[in-house]
Amino acid sequence: MEEKLKIKVSIADRIYPLTVDYSQEEGLRTASKKIETMIHQFEENYAVRDKQDVLAMCALQFAAQTEQKKIDSSDNYTQAIDRLQEMDKKLTQILSK
Repeated sequence: MEEKLKIKVSIADRIYPLTVDYSQEEGLRTASKKIETMIHQFEENYAVRDKQDVLAMCALQFAAQTEQKKIDSSDNYTQAIDRLQEMDKKLTQILSK
C-alpha cells in the first residue's frame, strides 16, 4: 500500500490541507498554481469583489477547456476514421486492377 503525503495548497487566500498519494502531489500543486494565476487574471481584468464569483469563473473556464478538448479529440478521431476509409477504398480499387 502506497504511503500518503500531507500537503497544503493555497487557493483564493485559503489554505487547504490534503492527504494525497505521492504520485498526485505534482499535479495538485500545478493545478492550484494555475487556479491562482487565473484568479489574479480575473481580478485584474474585471471589477470582481467576491472571491466566490472569481472561483465560479475559474471553474467555468477549466470545465470549458476540458469539454473543448473532448470535442476537438472527437473531431480528430472522426476525421481520421474518414481518411482511413477513403484510403481503404482507393487501395481496394488499385489492388483489384
